[in-house]
Amino acid sequence: MRWVAVLLMLPGLVACRGPLPPTQPVAVASPNAQTAGGPAAPQLRPVRATAAVADDADDPAVWVHPTDPSQSLIIGTNKAEAPRGALVVFGLDGQIVQTITPLDRPNNVDVEQGCQLGRRHLDLVVTAERKQSQLRIYAVDATTRRLREVTWTGHTGVFAGEPGERAACMGVALYKRPRDGAVFAVVSRKEGPAGRYLWQYRLGLAPDGRVGLTKVREFGSSAGGGSEIEAVAVDDELGRAYYADEDHALYEVAADPDAPDAATAPRAFGQVGFHGDREGLAIWRTGPRSGWLVASDQVTGGGPLRVYPRLSPSADAAAVIPTPADECDGLEVCAAALGPDFPQGILVMMNSGGRNFLLFSLADLRPHLPAAR
Repeated sequence: MRWVAVLLMLPGLVACRGPLPPTQPVAVASPNAQTAGGPAAPQLRPVRATAAVADDADDPAVWVHPTDPSQSLIIGTNKAEAPRGALVVFGLDGQIVQTITPLDRPNNVDVEQGCQLGRRHLDLVVTAERKQSQLRIYAVDATTRRLREVTWTGHTGVFAGEPGERAACMGVALYKRPRDGAVFAVVSRKEGPAGRYLWQYRLGLAPDGRVGLTKVREFGSSAGGGSEIEAVAVDDELGRAYYADEDHALYEVAADPDAPDAATAPRAFGQVGFHGDREGLAIWRTGPRSGWLVASDQVTGGGPLRVYPRLSPSADAAAVIPTPADECDGLEVCAAALGPDFPQGILVMMNSGGRNFLLFSLADLRPHLPAAR
């Protein structure tokens, strides 16, 4: 963790890119950064950087436009206390198209599209509002490309009854259960006890159409010793949830609270090779059961991605990819074809030094992978 003040798929060609705009800074490490556990490798170059947020960029998510993918959106958090805390919405050109304030230290954010809640069909954006111990919930209007709040006030609190930092929500990942379309949020926090660090909630509608939460379980081991769990990701198709115990390992567990193995102890992987904290997590889908789990190694000046097979990830990464993302605290992968700049999809990485997000073409990552999965 930094201590600073501060879903879909289609493939194509790599976009041509020019120099980054001077008003969109990128903290860049050596062009041939030494990777964890291996020789020097060429560093990825972003297609572009987004505009800077006001205070502290933290975590991104991607919304895919249903009819024109080039009009898709990147939603990022400006992690500051109210009134400056915000969700900041960018176009794929990196420019800000909407800012939603005030939020009270929003940490992480996630998107789940095509949610059926009662009779409402919604594309949902959910962020963890840390200082208020609650989730804030928004719906995306595809016609206007604007977010509209649908939070059921008083019914989206998390970690009820927990003291101090044990109630301070940080990570959030949405899960849409394939068998019935039920939508859940898995939420992490600043501090928590071993065995129930994460709490899971089911999303539901109020009579007026707003969205609230119902708690369904507590789970998730932590090695303790001051190590935090912030990053969470869920693989809807495989029904697996992943989370990062920053100092120790990554973990895999059943995402469905009603699954036969829901009470099974989490399986650890990613125990070796990290130089910094285990931070951002994202699923890179290449097929119904194929693809990769991507994690960021939080290193000052430019941290690598550590990439694991989507099925049966192991202690060490299958690939280590150097990037210029400074102290990356959050990332997202979307494998949808998003226009000429991102023909095979996009990787978005938080970039601390620039207070912004770096946008990479997935076409540029593929040569770094050991084999198609």
